[in-house]
Amino acid sequence: MGKVLEVNGPIVTIQQPGIRNGEQVKIGRMNLIGEVIHIRAEDALVQVYESTESLRPGERVEGLGHPLTVELGPGLLGQIFDGVQRPLDKIMQLSGEHISRGLEVSALDRERVWHYVPAPGIVVGNRLNGGQVLGTVRETETIEHRVLAPPGCKGEIIEHAPEGDYNIEEIIVRLRLDHGPVESLMMYHNWPVRQPRPYRSRAKSGLPLITGQRILDTFFPMLKGGKAAVPGPFGAGKTIVQQQIARWANADIVLYVGCGERGNELVEILQTFPELTDPYSGRSLMERTFLVANTSNMPVVAREASIYVGVTMAEYYRDQGYDVVMVADSTSRWAEALREVAGRLGQMPVEEGYPAYLASRLAAFYERAGNVDTLAGAQGSVSLIGAVSPPGGDFSEPVTSHTKEIIRTFWALSKPLADARHYPAVSWLESFTDYSERAAEWWSENVSPQWSLRRQQALSLLAEADELERIVNLVGPEALSSSQRWVLESSGLIKEAVLQQSALDPVDSYCSPDKQFQLLDLVLQYHQAGTELIDLGVPVEQLTETAFGGEIKRLKSTVSNDDLSPLQDYSDKIRQSFDLMRAEYHNHRGAAS
Repeated sequence: MGKVLEVNGPIVTIQQPGIRNGEQVKIGRMNLIGEVIHIRAEDALVQVYESTESLRPGERVEGLGHPLTVELGPGLLGQIFDGVQRPLDKIMQLSGEHISRGLEVSALDRERVWHYVPAPGIVVGNRLNGGQVLGTVRETETIEHRVLAPPGCKGEIIEHAPEGDYNIEEIIVRLRLDHGPVESLMMYHNWPVRQPRPYRSRAKSGLPLITGQRILDTFFPMLKGGKAAVPGPFGAGKTIVQQQIARWANADIVLYVGCGERGNELVEILQTFPELTDPYSGRSLMERTFLVANTSNMPVVAREASIYVGVTMAEYYRDQGYDVVMVADSTSRWAEALREVAGRLGQMPVEEGYPAYLASRLAAFYERAGNVDTLAGAQGSVSLIGAVSPPGGDFSEPVTSHTKEIIRTFWALSKPLADARHYPAVSWLESFTDYSERAAEWWSENVSPQWSLRRQQALSLLAEADELERIVNLVGPEALSSSQRWVLESSGLIKEAVLQQSALDPVDSYCSPDKQFQLLDLVLQYHQAGTELIDLGVPVEQLTETAFGGEIKRLKSTVSNDDLSPLQDYSDKIRQSFDLMRAEYHNHRGAAS
């Protein structure tokens, strides 16, 4: 039994013979939980996950013999956990609305009974390898939970439980390990959060993560198993973008980690998610969702741990063969927790006070994303989407700049766009993706071979319009030619008819890939037809006076994903009208000559 030597905020100096780096400890009469982060000759430093107020030197310390771990088994889905995987509903039952310190609450319900069905290969005498599926239970109406053997165990099955009802602590398989002893396996196991879960190999993914948001899917696509960042200042709409991704993404499991965000924002999310309907099953979205909530007034060290707790649970469902999306909101608050702890440890600060290892920690976190062949022989993925909150919207600050070098999809939010009520406020000039070529294969095969060309034409048109808007701001619109004014008109139509999308619109909240392409194709057809008429000499005013632009803007909210024929009908209507305009102009020129 050791003792406390010194208390410095969440950093506690202890004396404990035989303690190991990374080991968890219980401290003081309140049994505060902490983690050893540094060992010196005579003492060790511990970062404590709870407030150390009233803790004093001389109080006892007990080593627990294991690092920070999470419980992985049936019962995770639908739950809301704190930063160290304690269920908030159980905490509230025990301590009310304010979390008492030193509470020990199991992440998984020990009393709940699950109907367990053994996998076909679970037979006495067969060999069992780590990561293999032991059997299945129906975790929710939406998700079948595949009970996994802990990675690393190998041996011969000497006993197994028949199909039936069991709680998670009942033994379902007994295994004689290769090195001799017998191990008992249950429906859950523990895993250290800072250690990535193993897999057989990384697999190349060509499937895009479809979010139903046009600017994300069509202009800056992300693949399943990819890594993305959503940077933006306060008020730019990060929370809504993340909620839309969580609700509509074509993933099996959704994990939302609220890391150090304001309490009122997190409360809104915690209240909203249980009320959302899963668009794919028609049931509650929480049947395939779980949340980790760690607000800005919670202990700083738990904030730092919450990211690892979340991604470990995401990897567990990946290992079952599911596609998982994890949204981390926000990595900036996580980095601030690193900075605070590093300052208390006396480590040398670098850029803006952040520790020198900020970039490597960010890279290690995002590297846990990926599409993999699992130990069980299935294929699963973890897609990581990290929100970044740069102070004042400065994308050159360390967290944003380091993240930008690591991730492959960058959805930059713009405050001017948000102020102009253009949502989602994703900047088409500052955002980028490295997945466009691989995504193009899927879009070409499943939607249209013209997808890549149309996407590039639209981005070029938007970039050209941005240059022209600068000229207009300097010398006025009179300096532009008719064709340049038509470029501005068409780019404005792309922004309003394609890029703008209301999360509250029952029709437009989600846009299918086919509808996304057809809307963009319609706008570009309109632009090209108008360009041809302007080249013939038709005044741009004659084109802008037509009602087509306004009607095209309304199509996104009036045409459903199930019936896209009105888009083709409208395309035919525009072509006929412009053909008539062309013929009239030719007749007029012929009569004049």
